[in-house]
Amino acid sequence: MSRTLPAGLTVTARVPASSANLGPGFDSLGMALGIYDEIEVRSTDSGLTIRVEGEGADDVPWGPSHLVVRAIERGLESAGVWADGLDVVCRNVIPHSRGLGSSAAAVVGGLAAGCALAAKLDPDLSAGADRLVQLASEFEGHPDNAAASVLGGVVVSWTETDRPADLGVDSDVVALEALTAGSVVPGDAVSGGTIAEHPDRRYRAVRLAAHPALHPVVLIPDERSSTAHTRGLLPETVPHGDAAFNVSRAALAVVALTQRPDLLMPATADRLHQAQRAPALPLTTAWITRLRAAGIAATVSGAGPTVLALGTEEFPSQLRELAAADGLRVIEPGLAEGVRVG
Repeated sequence: MSRTLPAGLTVTARVPASSANLGPGFDSLGMALGIYDEIEVRSTDSGLTIRVEGEGADDVPWGPSHLVVRAIERGLESAGVWADGLDVVCRNVIPHSRGLGSSAAAVVGGLAAGCALAAKLDPDLSAGADRLVQLASEFEGHPDNAAASVLGGVVVSWTETDRPADLGVDSDVVALEALTAGSVVPGDAVSGGTIAEHPDRRYRAVRLAAHPALHPVVLIPDERSSTAHTRGLLPETVPHGDAAFNVSRAALAVVALTQRPDLLMPATADRLHQAQRAPALPLTTAWITRLRAAGIAATVSGAGPTVLALGTEEFPSQLRELAAADGLRVIEPGLAEGVRVG
């Protein structure tokens, strides 16, 4: 049975941008950046009003289909709460379609606001970080950006299912045992020695203790990029050698980001997605090449086109001037804490 919010409750969520992958950590490594969107929500007697200021104000729907509104409603629903009306104000600073997690931030901010409204009705309905990661990742389909915006700092995230391989079990043995035991009923698909994938997914994330000298810089171009398009450039399968390379470099990235920033150059090398996306991101690719040649660990931020540079020093002024001449905004945002609600 849903409980209804009284009119007049107000919350404000402040949510950071994020960068995903960080080179080799495809769909698993993420980082919260100090560029923030703000979402203000007030419960009302009826209806929906929404105002959008800043980034995307002219591009996004001002109605029930707005991503923030959908996330607020999902946050309320997850707590068993209903609102007769909502007044929503979105103040957007995170650039859209640039590889800085704007959609994840919208989802995390909306969910956090919805859950916070429910908690004002009943403190027992408050949502912890694990729940926010799960709910936000259900929107996104993977947890890297969402987890960074929830937890802040540098995060490692992963997805769990009931598939035998995800449980560390030999799937061929499980399928054979199921068949011989007669536990596979009509409708269960057994193909290639595996049982059909369970639809439920559990999204997990942990925050790492980032090295205090870690200094992220983003170079943001004017043009936008479609995540769906750039993800579509990736092959269905990869060579074993490339997979092994990325596993080693992703493991090294954890060391570099937390203890040994002097290892950031080798730790941000990748073979799984950046070269494959390069034809669609010529300016991004050129700047990654230029920065790495200068000894700066640079990668594609998420699906691009923003460039993420990681180091321990301020960005060189000469490179800043060259970037500006190429139409790139250079921002040194620092690492951010996760979403905050007041």
